Amino acid sequence: MLFKKKKKTQESVILSPLNGEVIDLESVPDPVFSQKMMGEGIGFIPTNGEIYAPISGTVTQVFPTKHAVGLMTDDGVELLIHLGLETVELEGEGFDIKVESGSKIKVNDQIGSFNLALIEEKGKEIISVLVFPNLQEKELNLFKTGEVKAGTEIAELSK
Repeated sequence: MLFKKKKKTQESVILSPLNGEVIDLESVPDPVFSQKMMGEGIGFIPTNGEIYAPISGTVTQVFPTKHAVGLMTDDGVELLIHLGLETVELEGEGFDIKVESGSKIKVNDQIGSFNLALIEEKGKEIISVLVFPNLQEKELNLFKTGEVKAGTEIAELSK
């Protein structure tokens, strides 16, 4: 059975946290992300500001400026959803995050929302990222780019 298809485990599948276009991380116009200084990841050009959990796990951090949310899978993989670029400078304006540190989340639970029009009006970029700071023994395999709906399977983590 050399060619038996590997069964995906729920922890290994990553769903899109946003509606919009999935882009390669290298295309994100911020060297911290595009040069993978924060880890492997996926870029997004959102079409609306609704944010959903790409995995099941625990919220590890909600930044005080609400522009980023840290998550951890039950098997210890860290994820960071960073909403827009240089949006820390907005000091929370335009962000409505409904979860808090320590919250248990299920895949596709709504995390919150952010106001794309306000972000653009303030001269900031709406491109957002999902990065994995500590993959270590795992590899991120992106298998879906282009337009997606939140909740679409877009990648998986493999050993």
